[in-house]
Amino acid sequence: MIKSENEMTTLSVILEKLRMRKWDNEFRMTAKGFGSGNGKCYEPGELKIIRTYRFEGDSDPADSSILYIIEANDGRIGYSLDAYGVYSEHDNTYDEFIRKVPMEERDEQKIFE
Repeated sequence: MIKSENEMTTLSVILEKLRMRKWDNEFRMTAKGFGSGNGKCYEPGELKIIRTYRFEGDSDPADSSILYIIEANDGRIGYSLDAYGVYSEHDNTYDEFIRKVPMEERDEQKIFE
């Protein structure tokens, strides 16, 4: 994926690209770790964040979120969406968990090529 300097990346565009690659597995916080619908829960050491996107609302600061693209050690790729600010629905457990997940930031082109 090559973007021109004027092209804006939106949350819906990134989620659609993930869906097209069948990487639309949502990692959600559970009592046992991050679950993604495959019956397994992952600990931070079993995951890596391979790309992050930050979205901030132009007209409303409450429309702020971070999208983490995550790869598990078993090859499963998906995402976790963190709304922050007024609309944040999680407690500090999510924040503490996501901070422990190692980052291996990859170039967007390598992810979506």
